[in-house]
Amino acid sequence: MRRRSLLTAAAIAPLAALGTPALAQGTARGRTLRFMPQAALAVLDPIFNPTTIVTTHGYCVFDTLYGADSRLRPHPQMAEGHEVSDNGLLWTIRLRDGLRFHDGEPVRSRDCVASIRRWAVRDGFGQILARAVAEYGTPDDRTLTIRLHRPFPALLDALAKPAASPCFIMPERLANTPADRPITEMIGSGPWRWVASEYVQGSRAVYARNEAYIPREEPADAAAGGKRVHFDRLELIWIPDGGTAAAALRTGEIDWIEYPLPDLVPVLQRERGVRTQIYDPNGFLGFLRFNHLHPPFNDVRVRRAIRDVLVQPDYMASVALPGDWSECHAVFPCGLPGVREFEPAPQNMDRARAALREAGYAGEPVVLINPTDFPAITQQGRVTADLMRRLGVNLDLVESDWATIVARRANRTPPSQGGWNLHNTNFPAAAVANPAVSPIIRMNGEKAWFGWPSDPAVEAQVEAWINAPDEASQARAMAALQQAAWDAVPFAPTGMFRLRTAFRADLTGVLQGPNPFLWNLRRG
Repeated sequence: MRRRSLLTAAAIAPLAALGTPALAQGTARGRTLRFMPQAALAVLDPIFNPTTIVTTHGYCVFDTLYGADSRLRPHPQMAEGHEVSDNGLLWTIRLRDGLRFHDGEPVRSRDCVASIRRWAVRDGFGQILARAVAEYGTPDDRTLTIRLHRPFPALLDALAKPAASPCFIMPERLANTPADRPITEMIGSGPWRWVASEYVQGSRAVYARNEAYIPREEPADAAAGGKRVHFDRLELIWIPDGGTAAAALRTGEIDWIEYPLPDLVPVLQRERGVRTQIYDPNGFLGFLRFNHLHPPFNDVRVRRAIRDVLVQPDYMASVALPGDWSECHAVFPCGLPGVREFEPAPQNMDRARAALREAGYAGEPVVLINPTDFPAITQQGRVTADLMRRLGVNLDLVESDWATIVARRANRTPPSQGGWNLHNTNFPAAAVANPAVSPIIRMNGEKAWFGWPSDPAVEAQVEAWINAPDEASQARAMAALQQAAWDAVPFAPTGMFRLRTAFRADLTGVLQGPNPFLWNLRRG
């Protein structure tokens, strides 16, 4: 597979406009942070939609009881602290004094309980926690209690989950919205206030500094510590063309690009006014997700055959620079403790074609959905399209903007009726690091992540890992889970890669982690 053509410096032309008059040198511009995210913000509820762009928005508007640092350790955030009973069955969490929502209402313990309940309906880790909870209590406005059926040592890790649906706290009246219906009113207690009047869906989102926010005293570290905002205004501006976005960064019309096109990173690194750094040192796991509800990928023989003919270097070279990627034949991110890498089978295209025939595939259209405006996914999807065609699959490549792809991904109907068969994507390592947080390892049918795989053997080992009484038992469960999942193939890994982020050289305090954290930033 040939690497896509390199874009040259000549392709980066000056940006004419960003849809509003440029305020390049004025005081207002100096007090405004302009951020170009990885995808357009088209959905606002971070519990209903766990994509990275919506989580980024969520971290601006909402806060969490606990936050994970760059080493994924939980720390009190909205919480002042907690106590645990000797038997591990009663957790008492005390809120910090002075917490207020953007509408001026104080944050109360009942808001937190309602928010945890709603989050736990949709999130895999939350569902696991919910099964351990006997009851929630709110003895006073600043205290919440969680009484458990059995000890759950990972409770704080659940509340501090940093990516793919963090447990954001919202007012009770919003949190009481059924989990299958998105909220539309953006009232949180986070460091930024949502400016609804300036929102242009899929193009621009605007936030104002929350002057009532009281940051913690500790230094900021990923999603933990003091969330100090030093700008008056934040604008998330979506620029579909990567070259145009890079030009805007070079001229100072935007301050930060979350994911510049990999081919443009060397060009940006030569710019005196631009800096780049690794986005998240833990990296990302790329993968091909199968829809397990419909032929031909409801047959495990086909899923195994496709997994075994994927050429991971082709995928990785399409999205990351040399030295920023590696092969990873595993069901968890390679390099993390306890993760097993499997020996890849010899690539055999004829065997894959035979598996398709044996599964009854007779040339029916196979729908691969792929975003056109998400470089870290777009190119991987096109590698998959090339592979499918070489296997003789009658491929229907459906490409659209990310928001449309996300909406179609949730459709369970047959591909011929608006559903899908295949979808490439990736997750930050922190979001799939272990059985509790990873949504893509779960094979619990209708409750599973998009693709809806079902396998009781995998689920039994997830439960064994979560309920393990000691490290030795947990290690055995982890080993058994990885073997079961490798055999069942909920997804096919395409490799591990690290992305680079780019920002103006005068922007300091850019944090690293599984999401862009839009605080701790200063100009100059």
